[in-house]
Amino acid sequence: MDPSEVEFLAEKEIVKIIPNFSLDKVYLIGGDLGPFNPGLPVDVPVWLALNLKQRQKCRIVPPAWMDVEKLEEMRDLERKEEAFTPVPSPYYMELTKLLLNYASDNIPKADEIRTLVKDIWDTRVAKLRLSADSFISQMEAHAKLDNLTLMEINTIRAFLLDSLNCMYKLRSNLQPGSSKGQFTDY
Repeated sequence: MDPSEVEFLAEKEIVKIIPNFSLDKVYLIGGDLGPFNPGLPVDVPVWLALNLKQRQKCRIVPPAWMDVEKLEEMRDLERKEEAFTPVPSPYYMELTKLLLNYASDNIPKADEIRTLVKDIWDTRVAKLRLSADSFISQMEAHAKLDNLTLMEINTIRAFLLDSLNCMYKLRSNLQPGSSKGQFTDY
């Protein structure tokens, strides 16, 4: 899975918008949306919110976690804890990127939020790299990936798969009684 596919999945997350148009309930395969009345908040998927925003049909209300104080607390906790801390959304990085790229005028302190989320991301990826290094150097067979997002797992996936394949080959060649890794002197 590449980052664009993870972003596609993130677009299904629900956000609140305040429309500036009227429309009855819309019936879609994924569920009913609306009704849309000017000035009244309504929950919609991110893909629709961004589409309506681009057509200047709504204002996007940022998620509750997309607040400077809450993100500062999250950043500080992430730096303090050795293990991965729970994130407010499984797609926090993707949602931040999408909402700040297309609706930054609707998000107060957008630049600070962008910086804080980047700090959180960098801290978590650094932890992930240290964990992967420790995992490989200790020749572990399995790992617990609690509180990681799909995008974070995706960033380390190729490295881990290659490392585990190499470890498997080395282990299978070093097994006693295995003829694969034994050299014969002639």
